[in-house]
Amino acid sequence: MKSFNLLAIIILSILFSSCTEEEKDVNKLFSIETSNNTTKYPLGERVSFAINNKKNHEIGPISYHINNIKIDGNQYLFNSGKLGVKTIKATFTYNDDIVILKKNIEILSNQKTKVLSFEIINEYPHDINAYTQGLEFYKGELYESTGQRGKSSLRKVDYKTGEVLRKIDLDPKYFGEGLTFLNDDLYQLTWQSKVGFIYNPEDFSKKKTFKYTKSNEGWGICNDGKTLYKSDGTEKIWTLNPTTLEEEDYIQIYSNTSKIKRVNELEWINGKIYANIYQQNGIAIINPENGAVEAVVNCNSLKKRVTQHADLDVLNGIAYNPETQTIFVTGKNWDKLFEIKIVN
Repeated sequence: MKSFNLLAIIILSILFSSCTEEEKDVNKLFSIETSNNTTKYPLGERVSFAINNKKNHEIGPISYHINNIKIDGNQYLFNSGKLGVKTIKATFTYNDDIVILKKNIEILSNQKTKVLSFEIINEYPHDINAYTQGLEFYKGELYESTGQRGKSSLRKVDYKTGEVLRKIDLDPKYFGEGLTFLNDDLYQLTWQSKVGFIYNPEDFSKKKTFKYTKSNEGWGICNDGKTLYKSDGTEKIWTLNPTTLEEEDYIQIYSNTSKIKRVNELEWINGKIYANIYQQNGIAIINPENGAVEAVVNCNSLKKRVTQHADLDVLNGIAYNPETQTIFVTGKNWDKLFEIKIVN
């Protein structure tokens, strides 16, 4: 008899414990549901949300936040601001405990991405051994940053002849990445070392080293005359404070259908960010205010015009020459530099 009672107690204990654990796992009881049963919405759409109370438990009043900003009601019109991931947070009470639920949605561009073409104005020679990472004009002359450990460099180049006029090699531990000029300083990134360098462009003497701590890697960099923009190999482009060089904020790069990953070399041209996408032979034209890809320039034909060899890699390197109002592009280990003009 004692054995039977003991067994019954054990079974009841297990059942009660299981029930209690289920009640404690609020994610099995509640979830956030969003309108149209989707998680992707174009900019300009009103998104509604509600709590799916699976077992009709009694709960307290619900408050909602979008990216930690409290909102009134249970819907929000995403009609402005940055694209990308937004976190919906719902807070309420259940069994005298505070319950917090979260759900991520994505805000896409509401503009169909245009596909643009280009005209070749000129072709110039380019160092076939240069694994191009950054390209930019400064005071009418072309500068280039190259990558690969043990081969990374910073160069000043005669773009018409391909002659390297000045060059320094980076320490072999660094993998060189993008470059840009701001306030007569030359900025160069490194890939995975989480550091960048500031040089005197006249003689390439190093003035300062800076670190990036919020992004994992350094890829491309450009500026609008005031703020630095830095890509990190994801869909994010970070804004850097020009004084402290701290990563203050970011935009997420989205088309009208999806996010765009592996954003690489950057160039600021007439109020837009022009970006190479790694392993894609094209240029994305990005709205720096919200991250929308407004257009894409298909550059697939350019790779066919360079010498085909074992180390040939993708299009990378965008430089705008304000004197000619044309764009110069090349690629990793390409033997040509192309001067192009983009057309609709």
